[in-house]
Amino acid sequence: MKNTTEQPLTGGNANAGVVRAGDTVRRPAGPWTPSVHALLTHLHEAGYPAAPRPLGIDEQGREVLTFAPGATVWPERFPLMAPDERLARVARLIRDFHDAVAGFTPPPDARWNVLIPADGDEIIAHHDLAPWNLVIDDATDTWTFIDWDAAGPGTRLWDIAYAVRGFAPLSANAAYQRPDPDAAARLRLFADAYGLDDEADRRALVPLLGVRSRSMHDFLREQSRRGTLPWARLWEEGHGDAWRGDAEYAEERAELFTRALLG
Repeated sequence: MKNTTEQPLTGGNANAGVVRAGDTVRRPAGPWTPSVHALLTHLHEAGYPAAPRPLGIDEQGREVLTFAPGATVWPERFPLMAPDERLARVARLIRDFHDAVAGFTPPPDARWNVLIPADGDEIIAHHDLAPWNLVIDDATDTWTFIDWDAAGPGTRLWDIAYAVRGFAPLSANAAYQRPDPDAAARLRLFADAYGLDDEADRRALVPLLGVRSRSMHDFLREQSRRGTLPWARLWEEGHGDAWRGDAEYAEERAELFTRALLG
């Protein structure tokens, strides 16, 4: 019999079957769940505060995680990310995650839910560090990144390129697009707050902004061709065009962004 205290959690693109039960979240498990739980356990033991803690598997075979109180930033609360200090805080949280995960050794039989292969395997990356996966609890000033199911091999720059696109934002969408000097300044602020000090990394980040967004377009297009939900639905809703537009936006401003990062 279904637990009547369970509350379905909405939002996101692949949240079917995700519920809250008391102070926990129950989610459908997959072959990658043991590896993700090993990762989250490592982050907890390393003292990283911005990730849920795994609590095992319940009697229905679902993974159990600690519940992050608050609300996701996207879309209603996205304006609260506008102040520079909040953008800088996101960048520092991501740097702290990358530093913490650098000491993680995956299980020998690790399996990952790799949706889009990254450009390397320097770390186990989150792959979806975005406003829709950041929960903020105003009462306790707690910030938590959720939805770690797509974690897997990647690089710091791969995560950064995706994150700064969403949080700065660096977007062709007129509803979110900032004047070019402002967008470039926020890219610089993010890189500075993260501590991206190596000039070669700063140069490499600029083309990766377009590559990372275009990879999302290509992924949605392929999943639409296969009829795979929920990605096919997102393609039909125009998300592929949005990602392609953001890729072109970054590519057209490559010189401006490079000057901002190196100036």
